[in-house]
Amino acid sequence: MILDKAAAVLKKDILTALRYRNGFVIGAVGTAAQLATFYYLARAVGPQFHPDGVPYFLFLLVGTGFCSFLITGMHGFLHTIQESQQSGTLEVLMTTSTPPAVLLSLSAISAFAGGLVQLFLYIGAGILLFSPAAHVNLVGCAAVFIFSVLVSIAVGIFAAGLQISIHKGSAALWLLGSSAWLMAGTLFPVAALPRPVRMLSGLLPLTHSLTGMRLALLQTSSSAGLLHEIEILAIFSAFLLPLSVIFFSWTVRRARQLGTLCFY
Repeated sequence: MILDKAAAVLKKDILTALRYRNGFVIGAVGTAAQLATFYYLARAVGPQFHPDGVPYFLFLLVGTGFCSFLITGMHGFLHTIQESQQSGTLEVLMTTSTPPAVLLSLSAISAFAGGLVQLFLYIGAGILLFSPAAHVNLVGCAAVFIFSVLVSIAVGIFAAGLQISIHKGSAALWLLGSSAWLMAGTLFPVAALPRPVRMLSGLLPLTHSLTGMRLALLQTSSSAGLLHEIEILAIFSAFLLPLSVIFFSWTVRRARQLGTLCFY
């Protein structure tokens, strides 16, 4: 039943995307420009700079690509709620037979699907063009990806709940995104940060997502470090996902009781 609903949502979003094919061209040009920017930035920094033992271009490639994918997925949940609030359909959607958290996840699935295609093109093109000898740990990569997506879903559901309760979901995601670009090792290694900030960085799931993905894609020999990052992500997802569902269900129920579900 849920799979049928997910397929219907994906079909609708694919048909909508096909109607606006120019977006694919613009996205491809933007991806190429970003790859060129990071390539020449890495050349300007110099080939001797290997943060965490990784060439700087590949460090930037994985960090920016995977971080953008996860944050975009989180915004998909918030966008679904905001769009329903603006169109006045939120109250109708939240009173269907499908549980609110499941309905929200189904509505946001296209954000991950579209982001996944862009992620593959971005990282795949970068590695093929500039580092064709890279060795990928497919199992480790899949594990990091799955647990990272589960954490991203949990954060997105939390943001959607905040949007319903206090209309500040976008502010929360902006704060998280800004913190991630600074502290998660997206553009520079975490080791460059002051010690107190490094401790806070360890509390961000995105830090472990980026570290784990770099280990899986670029450093297959470090299996112990990769396993450690996967274990941390598994703990984050096991804790955050059920908590986010409980929080979102509570905010919807409370908004119904207060009569504020359709407020925007």
